[in-house]
Amino acid sequence: MNHALKDKTVVVIGGSSGMGLAVAQKSSLSGARVVIASRSHEKLKAAAAQIGGDVHWQVVDTMDEVSVSGLFERLGAVDHLVIPGSSVKTGTLREMPLADGLFTMQSKFWGPYLCVKYVRINPGGSITLFSGILSRRPGRNDAVLASVNAAVEAMGRALAKDLAPVRVNVISPGMTAGTGAYLKMPEAAREEMFTAVGRRLPAGRVGRPEDIADAVLMLMTNGFITGIVLDVDGGGMIA
Repeated sequence: MNHALKDKTVVVIGGSSGMGLAVAQKSSLSGARVVIASRSHEKLKAAAAQIGGDVHWQVVDTMDEVSVSGLFERLGAVDHLVIPGSSVKTGTLREMPLADGLFTMQSKFWGPYLCVKYVRINPGGSITLFSGILSRRPGRNDAVLASVNAAVEAMGRALAKDLAPVRVNVISPGMTAGTGAYLKMPEAAREEMFTAVGRRLPAGRVGRPEDIADAVLMLMTNGFITGIVLDVDGGGMIA
């Protein structure tokens, strides 16, 4: 078993499901003390039981500065911060209320910004942000999501300079099954979409949360990588 994170503290915002849960599980298996945080007490409790090992959980609302500052004050210094968790609202340019766009920016950009503002990272530690393939390959009606993802990527590059020697990187996932992004779709339609997209990708399938988690652990443990956007998309950028 790989113990590259032995005795390290890894905080995963959004660690109760999907990619965040996979990151927390793999970090725990690598010897880390894991802290998962999100808004849902019930989901966190269930996820902690599923992960096992040295795992703790904290309730936090990343859209509330007092909640975020309180979280990191309680935690003290940590080694790695991973922020896959966010909520988004989508719609067409003409029909989507401005409030929905502001909500998406608040959750996916300003939420991580606040986490980075208040976290204290030990020497040799890292921060991993999450964007998405739409930043550079938007589809129809993706103006808000494309813009927010691009903003996260720009923030990651800037923070890699501002916070050095703390390392800051961004993961850009492609379409990934097993997350909350597509739960509102009927199951049959969702699986049909995954199959169709997978056929177009060089990797021959869509992603799984474990694929994303493997990439995150690599970024956490490789001390010579900072300031990058890592595409974990099965070849989506060249498809």
